[in-house]
Amino acid sequence: MYIKRNESGQVIQASIEKTEECDEFVPPCTPDLQQFLEVNKEIENLAISRTDMAFVRVLEDVINVLMDKGVISFTDLPEPAQQKLLERQSLRQRINHVGLLSDSDDAGII
Repeated sequence: MYIKRNESGQVIQASIEKTEECDEFVPPCTPDLQQFLEVNKEIENLAISRTDMAFVRVLEDVINVLMDKGVISFTDLPEPAQQKLLERQSLRQRINHVGLLSDSDDAGII
């Protein structure tokens, strides 16, 4: 691997190939490189997690549209999916009832 370090000597960029920015070669097992890769992995996992909740809401809406149009019925879904949908609908109704959440977005949960 080829890396770029900052003024403090910390790895701030990595590349499989030598580039103008990443010109220092280090073995893949180098602790500095491993730490850099682990931190980046955690950041990527956080980004994925943040989008997961929004995507869940999209899927819920798609399922509701399909059921409203008669393309699928609730009972067509597997039992675990039915349970999860019912739990989320119940939770959303309770939260909406107290005015903590708008009907269209989960981002406002306190």
